Amino acid sequence: MTLDFRNKRIGDILIEAGVLKAEDIPFIVDRQQATSVRFGEICIRDGLAKEEDIARALAVEYCYEYVDLAGFRMDESLLNELPPDAVFRYQFIPMEATDSALVIAIADPTDVIRLDELERLIDRPLVIRITTPSYIEAVLKRGEGTSRVLREVSEDFMLQLVKETEKGEEVLSVEQISADISPVIKLVNSTIMDALTKRTSDIHIEAAQEGVIIKYRIDGVLYKATEPIDLHFQGPIISRLKVMSELDISERRIPQDGRFKLRIGEKSIDFRVSIMPSAFGEDAVIRILDKETIANNLKGLTLESLGISEREIGRIRRMTHEPYGMVLVTGPTGSGKTTTLYAALSEIHTGEEKIITIEDPVEYLLRGIVQIPVNEKKGLTFARGLRSILRHDPDKIMVGEIRDPETAQIAVQSALTGHLVFTTVHANNVFDVLGRFIHMGIDPYNFVSCLNCVMAQRLVRRICHHCRRPVEVPDEVLLESAIDPERCRGVTLYEARGCNECNNTGYRGRSAIVELLDLNDELRELIIAKSPAAQLKKAAREAGTVFLRESAVEKLLAGETTIKEINRVTFIE
Repeated sequence: MTLDFRNKRIGDILIEAGVLKAEDIPFIVDRQQATSVRFGEICIRDGLAKEEDIARALAVEYCYEYVDLAGFRMDESLLNELPPDAVFRYQFIPMEATDSALVIAIADPTDVIRLDELERLIDRPLVIRITTPSYIEAVLKRGEGTSRVLREVSEDFMLQLVKETEKGEEVLSVEQISADISPVIKLVNSTIMDALTKRTSDIHIEAAQEGVIIKYRIDGVLYKATEPIDLHFQGPIISRLKVMSELDISERRIPQDGRFKLRIGEKSIDFRVSIMPSAFGEDAVIRILDKETIANNLKGLTLESLGISEREIGRIRRMTHEPYGMVLVTGPTGSGKTTTLYAALSEIHTGEEKIITIEDPVEYLLRGIVQIPVNEKKGLTFARGLRSILRHDPDKIMVGEIRDPETAQIAVQSALTGHLVFTTVHANNVFDVLGRFIHMGIDPYNFVSCLNCVMAQRLVRRICHHCRRPVEVPDEVLLESAIDPERCRGVTLYEARGCNECNNTGYRGRSAIVELLDLNDELRELIIAKSPAAQLKKAAREAGTVFLRESAVEKLLAGETTIKEINRVTFIE
């Protein structure tokens, strides 16, 4: 492949374009010689130029056309003509195929060896276009590339057979896995890569009568990732996960929990694995803890970024800025409890106070805060860790979850003795929490004395704004959902359709709904007197509590979600 070089260099082109000044060039060249980093990378890193400026300059320097790939989606039929992993290995975007060549977009036109390799691999000439690395990454994430790799690997699995012993039993050993597992490793890796591109929170690998089924949990709902894989491969897939998680590969009769870490590009991602025996073998669930993506999506971890209403944010902030007491968040697994506490801690962290957390696991890192992971195998439980934290001179403490009476007792004592304690517990609503603690043997008077507030939380899926469409909802449907039709007069309600942007689900992302019980003297007295739930609810409503169902209806009326979604997440009262 021959490249047509111009006499002008990238620095001159950027000066002519008004991006750089002539006096910037010596500074950049000095940095380039000292660090061996490319000219354009230094410009971007030091804020002298944008990524797009550099890409346009490279296009001029090497006589190629620049393309803006914002919103571009790869043609699946064109993608199917290429080797499955080529676009990821060579980091290019196939744009169109002509009779004689393939038009591709790349970010680095100087890597001639790589381009020659690609040309030989696809066995046709290339027509080069220049774009930015960010555009390439975004298009690959939006595209079907990883899904196709996963589908092709899965199809291979349906054609292969597992060797069996004379007794007809499958041999599962570390040696066999090491010798025969390359397709299994490929399947597991492809599944993880595909899940990451689809914003998956959990990967479910289930053994059923029709075969092994892989599902992704996206925005709280499960979707099938592939067609069923031959059941013969259930054992090797689970064994591969056990090897990765350092679990007992020979034990198949009891549940096992482990974790592993993968480096993908420059990111390090943690995975938590749960193995459970079932009727057809063993099932696995992999929880993805992508700390960097979570932090980026949360735009700096604020309560606003979680979608909590302005009314509740003001009340939460008042509680989290108290000097001592307990802030308790409740809800089922995956309802965003820990993320809400992270957001609250990030907002109150000024560097003037010592904040320590104990978690299982540390889901993502908060700068300037001491975070301790629970390690039950080594004897570091929540209770033992919490005792040690109290000797570490903390001002504010976060306990990832209260699971047992000992942890509950220490947390309450900490709140009573001048610490501000943030914690979570599994319960359905703010009133069930009170019963949970009393059932753990906590003195009701001490508990309500230390309690600043209890917040119950759920996550509703946000409707995709690219494909949503207005819908007329009949009054009888609204009444069935306990919504007054008069509230919907003049309000546009939407239904989810599905498009490429939301993986045809109709929803993209989730938003928090909360009910916040602000403990005042009247409520404390009613709790100590063990008053009926109806009386507690009435007093809570008068004190300003808006219950979960009402919070969900507010999201519906604001055009953020659908009736189907709020009925899925909250009870119709």
